[in-house]
Amino acid sequence: MGTKANKHRGRNRYHGRGKKAGRGAGKRGGRGNAGINKHRVMTRIKYMPNHWGMHGFNRHPTLRTVYITVNVSQLEDMADGKDTINLTELGIDKILGSGRINSALTVIVEEASAKAVEKIEAAGGSVDLGDDEEQNED
Repeated sequence: MGTKANKHRGRNRYHGRGKKAGRGAGKRGGRGNAGINKHRVMTRIKYMPNHWGMHGFNRHPTLRTVYITVNVSQLEDMADGKDTINLTELGIDKILGSGRINSALTVIVEEASAKAVEKIEAAGGSVDLGDDEEQNED
């Protein structure tokens, strides 16, 4: 509090501001984030350093490839005792290599990670990748 306000405190109702000064948000320097680029710049720099500018990026949805995936550990439950499972018919695009597999399964799928193929073949199974389009072109 300034000395002017101190002198007026208790002597009148306005404390040196005048009758209408300080109404609204005048005393606080604005409401909300008002004045961030003007008189509150140092506060913004100190407490919110990443406020300005763009951060990160998102590719356009048409450029994204989003796979519907399944892990190796889930294959035995999906097979239900069969020795062959066609994941493309189930709407799954890719197998990932997380988990263990104990039974020998023949898996038909469009894509598979190297670790998934390694684990399935180690269990005595095989992976049939959907390369039918490339074979027909030859």
